[in-house]
Amino acid sequence: MQQDIDSLSFSANLSNRLAFRLYQCANQLNKTGTRWLDRHEVTTQQWAVLGALVRGHPGPGIAVRDLARHLMVSRQNLTGVLSRLESRGWIARIVDPADQRSRLIALTPQGWHRWDGMQADIAAFYDAAMRGLSDNDKIHLLHYLDVLRENFRAIDGAQGGDTADGDS
Repeated sequence: MQQDIDSLSFSANLSNRLAFRLYQCANQLNKTGTRWLDRHEVTTQQWAVLGALVRGHPGPGIAVRDLARHLMVSRQNLTGVLSRLESRGWIARIVDPADQRSRLIALTPQGWHRWDGMQADIAAFYDAAMRGLSDNDKIHLLHYLDVLRENFRAIDGAQGGDTADGDS
């Protein structure tokens, strides 16, 4: 009985440490990524949106709801980021050819130029951030993060949240 309690306590403590480490890493990614790309005047949130728009969604653009699902953020949080990107001329809201009443988000030529100009710095950031991880390590880490993401989606769904795809 005591061994079961000790085992449970160890497991709960390990899970707590892992969840907190993920929280710390997410905060560090946000802080250091924004600083790293400061000369491009891009935050990590804007970087994520630009990257999602580049990643080959079929069609001329992507609906805000689909972009929010892909990034796993609320539409409310995404609205401010999109407004800033639009005011800079990096994205545009275009008419959806399939539904004239709807709008899609698409990169403008200026947005593509900004994205292209960031690539060397993004690669250097990833090299620095992933130092010490082999390709095999990265594959395993990606797998385990996918498992966690799916578990979080299941929790979200059970709580009545939106569990739509956020694959990248």
